[in-house]
Amino acid sequence: MLNRIILIGRLTEDPELKYTPNGAAVVNFSIAVERPFVTREGKRETDFVDIVAWRKLAETVANNLGKGRLVAVEGRLQIRSYENQEGQRRKVAEVVADNVRFLDWPKDKQNSNSESSDELGSELSDSEDDLPF
Repeated sequence: MLNRIILIGRLTEDPELKYTPNGAAVVNFSIAVERPFVTREGKRETDFVDIVAWRKLAETVANNLGKGRLVAVEGRLQIRSYENQEGQRRKVAEVVADNVRFLDWPKDKQNSNSESSDELGSELSDSEDDLPF
């Protein structure tokens, strides 16, 4: 079986960093991804996709990304269900990221000569998931 997803889009809001009771960092954010075709009316539709990242990747995302930044997210699609306050079952689709790549410069640093070219396109991975054992 295979469950891989790769998305490129812009953050719709600043990432929200939280910590679980056992101290694990988790960040939630959403990206806007344009569909690759136009409608009959000549408009391009956009999907808004919820993303979650864990541990060091979560902290790095929260500390370095903000609303409007262009990113590539690689991970797996997760469908989870929960019960809301009214007792109704709800399903949520989200991408659990294990790789986030920054695809643009922060707006306040675009004109700075002190930034190294290595930061553009920098890649972050959830390294614990990358171990072969």
